[in-house]
Amino acid sequence: MEVLNSIPVRLEPEEVLRKLHLRKVNEDVERKVQELIEAVHLVVRPKAVYEVSYVDNKNEDSLYIDGIRFTSRVLRVNLDKVGRVFPYVATCGREIDEIAIPDDFMKSYLLDVIKDMVLRSSISYLQDCLTRNYALGQVSRMNPGALKDWPITQQKELFSIFGKVEDLIGVKLTESFLMIPLKSVSGIFFPTQIEFKSCQLCPREVCSGRRAPYAPDLVKKYREKI
Repeated sequence: MEVLNSIPVRLEPEEVLRKLHLRKVNEDVERKVQELIEAVHLVVRPKAVYEVSYVDNKNEDSLYIDGIRFTSRVLRVNLDKVGRVFPYVATCGREIDEIAIPDDFMKSYLLDVIKDMVLRSSISYLQDCLTRNYALGQVSRMNPGALKDWPITQQKELFSIFGKVEDLIGVKLTESFLMIPLKSVSGIFFPTQIEFKSCQLCPREVCSGRRAPYAPDLVKKYREKI
């Protein structure tokens, strides 16, 4: 098991402003972005934990990772010829989550955008670390709850691979299977010849987090493949 707690973060005002997708940016918004970036840089400490794990007992709609059963046909198919995977939990960190914001809707929204950017930096850093240290080449990832096929309730099994995740990187899993800080993500990285994104199997038309277009033909292949 490896813990990454020195993940570098460098936020630029222009990048934050682009993420807002505003038609027009005024000086007040620019000032608030700059103030928040300065406050975040003083405390931010994104973190991640990962494990080198092994897959066995593959069935039609389930498999075992480190002796723990996971139920997902899509995950099972993706790992059909994979023996080694990398379960992980990544977070923006409690430090940024504890920044106090006065009664200012815009500033709260801006901070939320920045937290998301920090989380994405954490995931990207983790992915680079895995591909470099384990000579993986191309990798893809799946996350419990991203698809109906792999329910969010299986975060409990995923967290059990690490033991006390809260002690390791400060992420708490609630009884409703949400993570605190909210800008945290759990999942499994795995080597693949063809890049996979869960969004390809999700028909939701309105989704701000979409990373790939819906591919109905691919959905059919996953249903048919054993």
